[in-house]
Amino acid sequence: MAAKTVSPSTVPGPATERDESGEQDRAADRTTDGGTSLAEGATGTQEPAASRGRTSIAGGVVEKIAGLAAREVPGVAALGGSLSRTLGAVRDRVPGGRSNVSRGVKVEVGQKQTAVDLDVVVEYGVPITEVAHEVRGNVIAAVERMTGLEVVEVNLSIVDVRLPDEEDTEEEARVR
Repeated sequence: MAAKTVSPSTVPGPATERDESGEQDRAADRTTDGGTSLAEGATGTQEPAASRGRTSIAGGVVEKIAGLAAREVPGVAALGGSLSRTLGAVRDRVPGGRSNVSRGVKVEVGQKQTAVDLDVVVEYGVPITEVAHEVRGNVIAAVERMTGLEVVEVNLSIVDVRLPDEEDTEEEARVR
């Protein structure tokens, strides 16, 4: 009895599509969970270990990085609108609750690029345009350095100004 051979084109596997140039696009190189694929995976023992596989970064990761980077800038009092800050302050007081560092941050993440939208509360008396410039620079530097994604834009909405005599609900101690 003769052995049956199967050509590589009939081997079942991930579906492939051809783009306009006729090149194949492997289904495994795409993500469907909202994350982003940073490197196409290479396989085989001849490939270096660092290139075997794929890295995907979820939008929530980019949101946290951007939120922390924005809060580092002097003159930024908080992120998020008044309702989200109020609900966040209540959530922070619940035992076992953690502060939400991505409050007031929205991102769109693609395969190689990301865009960030921030709702910012500034301190009274600071030059808003200078604070906005510093926030953009800090967010872009942090996201690009940590994720390798290109930040195409950082949009800021200044939603409030914290006055010196306003109660600081986010920094208030839990016990006195």
